[in-house]
Amino acid sequence: MKISEIVALGLWPESKKTTTQKGISELEDLGYNLFYIGKNADLYTCPGDDAKVLLVRSDRCSVFDIPLNLEIEGKGVSQTTISNNGAAFAKESGIRTAILSENVDSSLSIAPRCQIMELCKPLESEIDGEVVQFEFIFRNYLTGSLFEACKTGNDPYGLDLSSDLAQWHKFETPIFTPTTKGIKDEPLNSATVREVFPEIISSMENLFKDFTKFAEDNGIVVVDTKFEIFINSKGEWVLGDEVLTPESSRFIAKEDFDAANYISMDKQILRDFGKANDWKEKSKALNAGEKLDVDVPDSIKNGILDGYNTILKRLGK
Repeated sequence: MKISEIVALGLWPESKKTTTQKGISELEDLGYNLFYIGKNADLYTCPGDDAKVLLVRSDRCSVFDIPLNLEIEGKGVSQTTISNNGAAFAKESGIRTAILSENVDSSLSIAPRCQIMELCKPLESEIDGEVVQFEFIFRNYLTGSLFEACKTGNDPYGLDLSSDLAQWHKFETPIFTPTTKGIKDEPLNSATVREVFPEIISSMENLFKDFTKFAEDNGIVVVDTKFEIFINSKGEWVLGDEVLTPESSRFIAKEDFDAANYISMDKQILRDFGKANDWKEKSKALNAGEKLDVDVPDSIKNGILDGYNTILKRLGK
């Protein structure tokens, strides 16, 4: 399916910039055509008439939505395997995902980075008079921006949490903190969103609880998870491409968590390094399409890879 046909079906926003650049030759030769270059992954159209795309993860890195000139060798393969594992867990729980069971030819050198995905459009609905897209976030622990809000008596999700709760307080049952999806994610009233999507939210909550138990039984604490829901060409809701991965969740090794070492096993190490080196401020000088030139020591790169490898070892099937 050509990108023009995909746009015509309403499955790709016309505003999202595509590319005419040629992709990896072994894919192009088989009829997969590069049409979008993302910060960390690229998208190809697939041969045939089905509404699906090929996602190819790279070793590129980004933090704070800043594209970096940084690649970490092996990251793309690890992320793809973790993503496949997360999708399999969801499917075993009866949840449809955008990640399809079919694969590219396993003899291709690029195969370990590839996922064939159903092309879908984001779930949308009107909330408080405005049509928005969503990020459905579930939290087991009080930390980050929500902890800061609680301390000051703010209640961005209408949850009526006490301002006396300590950081890393564990909720008896996961709390639901939905936001809009956009340039800036805005908190939404939890009860209101539940009323709009009761079946979806209930399904995601059960999936999160089941995965939390599975992960803890295997030595990993799940702090929180973000789910993105899409609508496929049949009008069915499906779970998006980052399913229970370090890109959508905060994972901490149980031995670290028990020792009050709360560094998550994802890009948090890189984020902290970026904060210390003022990457956000430096990125303001970038022109459109430019990447921030950064110098990252091997200890940081290896720390990120070690985290991914630990997740694979403990949560892989």
